[in-house]
Amino acid sequence: MSPPLSKELYQELGASCRGQVYLRDDPGFQDYSTIFNGNVVTFAKAVVCPLDAEDVSKIILFCTKHSLSPSVKAGGYGTAGWAIGGDIIIDVSKLVEVDIEVPKEDGSFTSLRDVAPANSKGKNVQPSSVANTGKRRREEDANLRSYDSASTAVASFLRGPPLSVSQVDGPSPSVRRRLEAAESSFTSSLSQPPTQAATEMSQGYGSPHSENSGSGSSDSREYRELSFSTLDTTPSPPPSNSAINSTLSGSTISNSAAPTGNPFGYLESTNNYPPPPAFGALQTNYNPPSMMSSWTPGSSSAIFANAPGPFAQIPAQAQPMYPHAFVTFGAGMRQKEIDTYTAKHKIEARYLTGSGDGIPYHVPFAAHPVGSSIMLLGGFGFLSRLHGLSIDNLVEVEMVLADGRIVVVNENDYPDLWWALRGAGPCFGVATRYKAKAYPVPVVFAGNLIYRFNKATAPSLIKHFRDCVKGAPRELYANVLLTAGPAGKDSLMVVQMCYVGPREKGQEYLAAISSWDGERCLLNEVDEKSFLHQQDSVAQVLRGKAGRQWFIRSALISSLPDDIVNDTVMQFADTPVGCTWLFELGGGAITDFEDTCVPKSQREASFTIAALHQWEMDIDDDRCIDSAEEWIAGTLKPVHVGGPLPSFLGRHEPPERTKASFGDNWSRLCEIKRFYDPHNMFRNSFWPLDAAGEMVEPETHEPPTPEFLETSLRGKNAERKKQLKGKRHSKSKVFF
Repeated sequence: MSPPLSKELYQELGASCRGQVYLRDDPGFQDYSTIFNGNVVTFAKAVVCPLDAEDVSKIILFCTKHSLSPSVKAGGYGTAGWAIGGDIIIDVSKLVEVDIEVPKEDGSFTSLRDVAPANSKGKNVQPSSVANTGKRRREEDANLRSYDSASTAVASFLRGPPLSVSQVDGPSPSVRRRLEAAESSFTSSLSQPPTQAATEMSQGYGSPHSENSGSGSSDSREYRELSFSTLDTTPSPPPSNSAINSTLSGSTISNSAAPTGNPFGYLESTNNYPPPPAFGALQTNYNPPSMMSSWTPGSSSAIFANAPGPFAQIPAQAQPMYPHAFVTFGAGMRQKEIDTYTAKHKIEARYLTGSGDGIPYHVPFAAHPVGSSIMLLGGFGFLSRLHGLSIDNLVEVEMVLADGRIVVVNENDYPDLWWALRGAGPCFGVATRYKAKAYPVPVVFAGNLIYRFNKATAPSLIKHFRDCVKGAPRELYANVLLTAGPAGKDSLMVVQMCYVGPREKGQEYLAAISSWDGERCLLNEVDEKSFLHQQDSVAQVLRGKAGRQWFIRSALISSLPDDIVNDTVMQFADTPVGCTWLFELGGGAITDFEDTCVPKSQREASFTIAALHQWEMDIDDDRCIDSAEEWIAGTLKPVHVGGPLPSFLGRHEPPERTKASFGDNWSRLCEIKRFYDPHNMFRNSFWPLDAAGEMVEPETHEPPTPEFLETSLRGKNAERKKQLKGKRHSKSKVFF
């Protein structure tokens, strides 16, 4: 561990900026220097919490003067630990402003140059609960990690008792029915009696004592009520080799296409669906302030007040008046806070029927939870196939460069840096404020189809998913994930879909996806929801917990052949508890953008793949890491398209994979890096080169793993791992 910051340097740093400085022995240091991944420790000398870009500039100049390295902690959940790898941690949690504006008459926006930040010198600093202590911010982060608002049905299901142990890895239900001479087939209308849903709920999944916060029995009651209503729009699995004849609200969908045909071919014919349920339209007048207001989490509590219920259907129809809006936010904002703000501050609409108070607009973020730096690293989410990645919707960034300059970067100012920072931004400077496009999202038709994992039938589900989403419209996001455990519980297969639009249009895609009958569907809660609540859905199923060990690997792939699907399922069957493997449909609008450092070759990938592994601090199981590496780097290698999206680069990432994320753009990216950061000031990032341009091992720019852990020792540490084997180490607790 490096020596602490001297008293003289501490005083100099404290005098140079207005934000608070915490030394290693200060009570607040631990609160500001711990991250979501318990597998990382910091040797930083101090943490500084700047109040604006001027403070950040002073910190960078201080680091330059005294040959110290900075790292930037922006409130996300990066598992590599770069955020706390520097000598001086710049924690931007005080930069918490947010606002939304409609386009000007010419389509332009108010530049960040013309809007003073909330904590600007000479301005009245707005009160904010975030501006108190690191402990308070951690408590607010914990509140943000409550995901029951995504679906009370899923929350209740995951809290239920374990599923029955019969036929966990046996033949599919259709085969078992034939073997047992049971009913040869079953047909069912979409309107099922409540007893079926009640029976399925009695075979729920989780335990009554959930890690997630939320209600208990009342959730279960509400789930039962909701599950009955979703059956009205949820088709039951049809018998194999037969047509789908499912009645939806008195109408019939017929799909007799061969399995190799277009699964959405039947959509070309005219349907007789009733008109869509009216969706809300909310109207407010926007008065742009002269100065950004500070974020106050308590002001948005009303957004979550009715979160567990279904999306409220307001008897009014409206069309958005603007194709997009612009959202300005500070680098300390969590993305869920921004979604909450824009959901509350709706924008006026044209009313077709009735009246209302506006339509919510949302920035195309990744699903919760992420921090603001997702705007610089990629950002693949529910709106990406319709509107592009997060980086594609960025219009301006306020950034502090390696020489201390504060610049506002956009397509006209610093165009080379503008190209580079959208995909590799943390390697070039410290972003302090962002302005991004947001789009009207009145309602989404979204949710989960949950099945028990069965290695005999899982390949069939993944192949069915793959074939169904081929040629899907841009409005449709879809993924399938395999998740192991938790301990004492069954592994699950989950299909998630999100159609950006009302039920009338989305239910047709649900009919195709849910027609798989390889296993009984334990829960289908796809319904109309607010986009804000849908953003919690991936995290709700993932059930991530702060303070655990985390390891992430990802890839972009060109296709999903049968043999790779089969091998994937067999490998996953042997993974330890806490492993989740994710297949996300790519394409759509992602391929439309070519003016960032993320190359077109990466954007044209068919699927984004991720292994998201978490395990407790006292577990020493090499499979927690090896299984992810073997699947991503081995099994999937034949269909790789370069490296992963930069936002998925993780701990101990090989330099070659990092370079592959930028393909043919790597050489130009290196030139821009040499120009703006010639001494590699921002080396505490995924950047795999030293100041001389030579590749370095990831351990040289990542903070270490706690000494008592063995599982995470890889590569050149393998010999040390052998030496540690057999020795007894105290399991000191890592605090979060």
